[in-house]
This record gives sequence, structure tokens and C-alpha cells, in this order.
Amino acid sequence: MRYSQSKEQSAELLRVVLARMGQHDAAFNPLTYTVWFEYAAGMNADLNRALDQLLSTKPRLTDDDMWEMYQSHVADVDPQAMHRIGDDLQKVLATLASAAGSTGDNADQFSAQLESLAAGLQSLNGGLMTSVVSQAIEDTARMRSSAHALEAEVKGSQSEIQRLQSELTRVRDESLIDALTQVHNRKGFDEKLADMLARPLPPGRLHGLIMFDIDHFKMVNDTHGHVMGDRVLQAVGEVLKSCLPNGSPTSVARYGGEEFAMLIPESTVEECLRLAELVRTRTKALKIRDRRTQAVVLTITISGGLAMLRQDEDAQALTTRADRALYQSKQDGRDRITCA
Repeated sequence: MRYSQSKEQSAELLRVVLARMGQHDAAFNPLTYTVWFEYAAGMNADLNRALDQLLSTKPRLTDDDMWEMYQSHVADVDPQAMHRIGDDLQKVLATLASAAGSTGDNADQFSAQLESLAAGLQSLNGGLMTSVVSQAIEDTARMRSSAHALEAEVKGSQSEIQRLQSELTRVRDESLIDALTQVHNRKGFDEKLADMLARPLPPGRLHGLIMFDIDHFKMVNDTHGHVMGDRVLQAVGEVLKSCLPNGSPTSVARYGGEEFAMLIPESTVEECLRLAELVRTRTKALKIRDRRTQAVVLTITISGGLAMLRQDEDAQALTTRADRALYQSKQDGRDRITCA
């Protein structure tokens, strides 16, 4: 695991990181926080050397500087690990806020007791003792003020961490989506597949994987250009999304190039075949038009290969069988679904 710091170490690093971030012009975002976290933790020697060198010539770093540091030295960071660190920091801050609040409350109560005692001694004309108690009251007031200031600062830090976590979640979600087709990308597919394989199967149900490939896609690019090719990919992405059953855990991904994948947890062969046929027929019904004249430019077809998870089968074996079934569909003339 990339980040192995304990909760106590994370709390200490939090104070250092926030102080560092406050000295520069870069925005308070997950990317900036990650760079300074790794720098403060001393866990990334290349990053520390690069940052120290940059700081020697540029005392206030910008968003561009942070982006460069991140891309060059941190870019393989696991967003889930970052999120776990954020959760730990939140817990630490909550504990600190609670402790600071309790300290402030106790100081309030102690101050009230001292003031009552001072009033009582004053009535007994205990001048010297009253002076001692008055000094204690002043010291307690300072302690109370410090405790309340700490509580406010910690609560402010909690709000900032919550904002950073929300931003991190957004960035992580975006990193799993294919920008062109707006379905999951290969990384998103891998995560969804791992999640599916980890789900226990109810009796009579199986996990299914369908691999799809647009027929003669190279010809589309060669004949009509890559802009039209992108439109075809977007249209197929929309078809796949339109075929997802409402409320179903079924998910869609662009596996690579013109190849797509559909994951169907807890299903049957018959249900998966119906879904695959729905994708095939809707794709075949697509009409890609010229945006200026609305004339139909081309129609397309799609081939598919279905594999149902076997006992003790891993992700690679399942994907390989689905891919072989897809290849068989291509060999048999395309525009068809083959079940492995």
C-alpha cells in the first residue's frame, strides 16, 4: 500500500501540510495536498529533490507548479488510498475538536468556580489569597481562549478536508470514465469486474461478461475519417447505456478502441443473451447522418461474445473466454452473438 502512516502520523502530517499549502499560491485541492503530503512524509525522494530545487528559485508555487510535480512524481497514486487517508484525517480532526471543546468547557466551569471563590474571599477580606485567585482566573481565561481557538481551527480544518474529499471523489469518478463515450474506461472496467467477481452468487444465478466489437470499424475511419469514427463510438456508447435495465447492477465500459464490454452480475445465460441481442439489434438500427444535410451516411453492425463465470475462474480467464467467443462471431460472419 502506498500510504502506511498511522492515524497519529497522519495528524502530525496534516498540520505540516496545511502550513506548507498556506505559504503558496496553488489552490487547496487534492492534487496539491497529495504533493505536499508525500513531501512532508519523506516517502518520495524524487519528489522531495525536485520540490527543493524548485523552491530554491521560486518561493511561491502555483497550480501549474503543483501539476508538474504531481504528473512527474506522484501520478500513479491510488485515489482510493488517498480517500482512506482523508477518512483517517477526518477522524483525527474530530477527536481533536472534541478534546478541544471539552477543554474549553472545563475551563469555563473552572473559571466560574474561581470567580465564586474570589468573591467569597473578598467578603472575608482575604487580600493576599484573593490576589492569588485573581491570577488563577486570568490564567484560566487565557487557557479557555486558547482552547476555543484550537477548537475553531480544527473545525475549520475538518471543513477543508471534507471539501478535499468531495473533490477527490469527483476526480476519481472522472478518472474511471471514457471521455468520448461517457461509459467506463478500461480502468473502470477492471474495478467493476473485480467488484462483480467478489459478489456472492445466489442459487441459480451466474455472473456474465459480454464483449462487443464494432464490425469493420477500420473501414469507417478509412472511408469517412476519424471524426465520423468518433461519432460512431459515441452512438454505440449511447446504445449500450440505453440497454441497461433500470435499477440493475449491469455496467458498460469501453474496453479499448472499438471494443466494448458489458458486465451482468447475478444473471442467467438466457438473460445475458437477450441483453446482447438487444444491443446488437439497436446498433444495427442506428443511422449515422450528415449533420448538415441529415442524409444517412452509414449504418453499422456489432458482434458479441458471451461468457458466464465458471467456478474458481478469475478475471483474466473469464475475459479470455468472452474474447474468444467474440472472435468466433467475427469468424462466422459478424453481426451475431456467440456464447462461450
